[in-house]
Amino acid sequence: YFSITDSTRFRAPTMTLTHHGGMDIEELDKSLVANVPFDPLTGLKAFVVANALSELNAPKELISPLVQQLPKLWELYHNFGMTTLELNPIRMRPDRKGRLTPVACDFKCGFDRDDPRWQRLDLPAHLFAVDYSDFEQEINQLRTYQGQSDVYVINAHGTILAPTFGGGANSLVTEMLGDDAIISSDFGGNPPYEKMKEVARICFKHWLKQSNVLFIIGGKSNNTDIFETFRAMADALREHFSQCGPTPVYVVIGRGGPNLVRGMSAMRDTIESLGLPYRMFGFDSDMSEVVGYAKLVNEWMKSGGREQLATRLKIAQP
Repeated sequence: YFSITDSTRFRAPTMTLTHHGGMDIEELDKSLVANVPFDPLTGLKAFVVANALSELNAPKELISPLVQQLPKLWELYHNFGMTTLELNPIRMRPDRKGRLTPVACDFKCGFDRDDPRWQRLDLPAHLFAVDYSDFEQEINQLRTYQGQSDVYVINAHGTILAPTFGGGANSLVTEMLGDDAIISSDFGGNPPYEKMKEVARICFKHWLKQSNVLFIIGGKSNNTDIFETFRAMADALREHFSQCGPTPVYVVIGRGGPNLVRGMSAMRDTIESLGLPYRMFGFDSDMSEVVGYAKLVNEWMKSGGREQLATRLKIAQP
């Protein structure tokens, strides 16, 4: 078994290697598997593979052919924007002179879609679309713009739509909301107005009708212009109501960063003009408490609040 992955533990590419490959690889004792981080600037060197196999007490006849071939896989991994490369099993085939040659019987890999190097392979688009919903595919088309657009549908029947900014916020929000969350997302990285408005438009088109809570949440930003992102989302919300009609949704916002007051003012003006209830939290608020507030609002909406709001907005409920 051999793999290269981007390790969050070591914050470096990491080789996983054992001469005990096959279907039961995950059940092996940890002493039989080598996990070795290495420097991406120098790549996977032959001595790294040799040392790992020696420490695992691999048969000597295996070491030389593996040391000759496995380091070459770093070029494949690195040059084509991969996040994972895995060979399992690798069988050793003897040639006419008895020398062993490694043969990969199964190959798996994953790509960083934000890294343009994967496009060198000219892979057909359907390979990346098989497991994506229509919503995810629309969002993924925006990856060429500045800023992040990482999104995953958690529960298509959820009731909290949470556009999130920042990886740390995403982890906390996703964990705390659980099945109430519709999506897990990270739209940070200082997205420009045009991208943020399009992201919001797609989110609202697919999910706002079923949402009890529009939960816009992120930590204190260093470089994201809050005014630009909030102005874009406010414009998208106004246009959605204009085109699709009003929907009973409670808006909860927690954010910090440059131009925060201007951004919240723009969002407030739009929300009030649409007649929606809202609550805003600044950078000095504990994020976990803000998430807890959004969950309480969601429960209130489920227990009759949505009907009350629909009546106030003069929306006929099914």
